[in-house]
Amino acid sequence: MIVDSHCHLDFDKFDDDLTDVVVRARSARVSHMLTISTTLAGFDKVFGVANRFDNVFCSVGVHPHEAAQEPDTTVTDLKSRAAHPKVVGIGETGLDYYYDNSPRDMQKACFQTHVEAAQETGLPLIVHTRDSDDDMAAILSTNMAKASFSGVLHCFSSSAALAKTAIELGLYISFSGILTFKNAQDLRDIAATVPEDRLLVETDAPFLAPMPHRGKRNEPSFVVHTLNRLAEVRGVSPEHMAARTTENFFSLFSKAAPRDAA
Repeated sequence: MIVDSHCHLDFDKFDDDLTDVVVRARSARVSHMLTISTTLAGFDKVFGVANRFDNVFCSVGVHPHEAAQEPDTTVTDLKSRAAHPKVVGIGETGLDYYYDNSPRDMQKACFQTHVEAAQETGLPLIVHTRDSDDDMAAILSTNMAKASFSGVLHCFSSSAALAKTAIELGLYISFSGILTFKNAQDLRDIAATVPEDRLLVETDAPFLAPMPHRGKRNEPSFVVHTLNRLAEVRGVSPEHMAARTTENFFSLFSKAAPRDAA
């Protein structure tokens, strides 16, 4: 089976056919999905999706794009929502200097709040990073030295240097449909070097549909194409890659495992 470790099933693009989307995922051997929070204002909808399906979990967090819209988010805000069994991660959070939809100082402050919530809850941090490698590496390293935490750099499209730093800090790397794009050879080169026990796959649905669905609405069933490409890049079978990334998911998001096993 395969796990889609990062999707956004609460987004409006899934309002009309969400049940069908989840059914198609099951048919494609996608056993579990993690639907990701991007605002506290929208958390109830994210949580509602997770609560509706046995094989869907969720996170709680504020995306860096929204840091200016929810500047008063506290560690307590995140921890209180993270107490529910269905909430298995903190984020997504991080830095995005490509769009700069929120001022960088506000992004950093929001990110710091999430790191502290991850440290205090023991839940993994789900990190968004784009064009922010130096600051991202510095913040992760500084905080890890203070108190350890687990986490994943999701939809990885950054440098080999940042991947190396993340791995040295004990973090995971998740690859999206970008891995299948024709112009993504540099990313495939990085994917070939990540230790096998740190790999995850995701869709980031409804965005970034992999080949051969590029340009369409993405959905969890399409994660199979990313997994197959990752297996090809690493010279292993898709079955091996599916088993390993699923094991990695439940090792990282350990709060999800007891419910799955029950």
